[in-house]
Amino acid sequence: MLSRVGRLAYGGDYNPEQWPEEVWQEDVRLMREAGVTVVSVGIFSWALLEPEPGVYDFGWLDRVIELLHVNGIRVDLGTPTVVPPAWFYAAHPEALPVSREGVRYGFGSRGAICHSSAAYRRAAAGITEQLARRYGSHPAVALWHVHNEYGVPVSACYCDASVAEFRQWLQIRYGTLGALNEAWGTAFWGQRYTDWAHIDAPRITPTVANPAQQLDFTRFTDETIRGNFIAERDILHRLAPGIPVTTNFMTALSQCDSMDYWAWGKAVDVVTNDHYLITDGRRTHVNLAMAADLTRSVAGGDPWLLLEHSPSGINWQRRNPVKRPGEMARNSLGHVARGSDGAMFFQWRQSRYGAEKFHSAMLPHAGTDSRVWREVVRLGADIGALTEIAGSRTVADAAVLWDWQSWWAQKLEWRPSQDNDARERADSFYETLYDRHLTVDFAHPEADLSAYPLVVVPALYLATEAAGRNLRSYVEGGGTLVVSYFSGIVDEHDTVHPGPVPGALRDVLGLTVEEFAPLLDGERVRIEAADGSELAGDLWAEFVELNGAEPVWTYADGPAAGRPAVTRHELGQGTAWYVSTRLGAAELDAVIAAAAGDAGIAPRDDLPRDVEVVRRTGEHGSYVFVINHTGTEAKVPVGASGTELITGERFAGVLAVPPGAVRVVGTDS
Repeated sequence: MLSRVGRLAYGGDYNPEQWPEEVWQEDVRLMREAGVTVVSVGIFSWALLEPEPGVYDFGWLDRVIELLHVNGIRVDLGTPTVVPPAWFYAAHPEALPVSREGVRYGFGSRGAICHSSAAYRRAAAGITEQLARRYGSHPAVALWHVHNEYGVPVSACYCDASVAEFRQWLQIRYGTLGALNEAWGTAFWGQRYTDWAHIDAPRITPTVANPAQQLDFTRFTDETIRGNFIAERDILHRLAPGIPVTTNFMTALSQCDSMDYWAWGKAVDVVTNDHYLITDGRRTHVNLAMAADLTRSVAGGDPWLLLEHSPSGINWQRRNPVKRPGEMARNSLGHVARGSDGAMFFQWRQSRYGAEKFHSAMLPHAGTDSRVWREVVRLGADIGALTEIAGSRTVADAAVLWDWQSWWAQKLEWRPSQDNDARERADSFYETLYDRHLTVDFAHPEADLSAYPLVVVPALYLATEAAGRNLRSYVEGGGTLVVSYFSGIVDEHDTVHPGPVPGALRDVLGLTVEEFAPLLDGERVRIEAADGSELAGDLWAEFVELNGAEPVWTYADGPAAGRPAVTRHELGQGTAWYVSTRLGAAELDAVIAAAAGDAGIAPRDDLPRDVEVVRRTGEHGSYVFVINHTGTEAKVPVGASGTELITGERFAGVLAVPPGAVRVVGTDS
């Protein structure tokens, strides 16, 4: 919980500069009606705050912050460094980023920044310092919000300044050209370097560019952007001590793939996240749960804050459906169940102009006589009723391993199958665990896994030797591990581990793979268990050779017919499972059920599909969230008797949750 808020955060991005000042009074009155406790201010206001270089106008912001303060509303104050003003680009056109194709982007959007630009860094530090000095002691300011959604819409820049910094970064990383040549495998295709000055960014080439070079450039980009955040953070820490500093992540695998959020989570004082439903035909509440679990894990299990999501429809996908009645509350409280100490939106009042005028808002164009507004007010009351859960932590049943750097490496060109998608595997394995009513933590492959009876590895193409040792130690110590295909293949330089694949994982899995056997589009394989039960896979098969593991399912047809398809390896006190073909979420359930049995995790057959049951625990007790995504009433055993926190209704052992509703109960354990 944000200490200066004292309650769960509820509110959204507030952009008063888009409206006449007389509207501000109405805004604050309606905020109080809706139960708003925090708003984000000033994120896109650089051009107004500094209309000319070194000339500042804080009068309007002074009035806004004071108005919010006297009405008991706290401020998440932005540094507006995501939108340098037009005058800045007129003086420094080189600060606009250059694409890999060599095209320099133009002004007129947001986030058009070369993060290696010295001029940008000076200007960003200047406006940040001014804000910190002016508002660092204001009692309304509860949180500093640096920049906005780093990594989107553009992250990498291929300009000369970026290339010069890339070379410096490489010199620090490798020390000598000999070490770089070894790491990049430059003996292949005659790419050996004899001078640092000869190294360029991985530009468009006649065929595939060096994969290790591409991977390092992605790392460099991520670290460079994070360095700019840290520079602003340190200014705020120095001039405004005691106020936490954050920047809004986009951890969902469906939204941002260019940031290593394990590293970013260590750089912020409190983890915050933006999440928007992706309308691609999937069960959107599963994607939401996955994003919330991933965000909580980036926060190290601590409470975090949902800083943006939408009250209803968005406007930047091909089709943008509205949220159905009750869906806003389910979305918001789904994040809260999985560790967020509040729910905030983009944005407070719907814009009349600009690129996001059709993006929904808490106060829509339709005004207060609207479904959205009535749901916003109701949700504010519901969140207000949950104040006692602030600071509690979500309890997980299992872990999923995820590594952004492995994802970057796997997405590079010329793999055995370009359709082999790490995100798709993560989605499918997560959905299987979700449907078994298991709450999931995500973990880095080298993290301590001893707290989890079951660990699932949906995609770990890049696995360091340290990760391999970690997983072996986990299994030997009694853990149950499930690994999907094409994992453990390369090291941190995208170099295949010596010997048969999966090099880093072959010992823990008790097998080797003689050959990959990717399947053609539409081709499927049958795999058969000893009891005659069958599953169907597609996309991928392998020629698996056993070295201690036992076959559980065997290929009944296809290129690997007669060979093991799913294996189980007893190692020390634990077991390691391996799945060598692509199974859908429903088919994966048979494998996960068997592995969960090894892990001692009992099935939750008493819970219907699409009814979430998630627990948070803290100093005031334990809280069970039940979220009913179905169209029928759900009766969920919760053990204790007591009073439901949102409605005040009494219950005895079994909680009845109406269709599409959320209920929260406090228990003693």
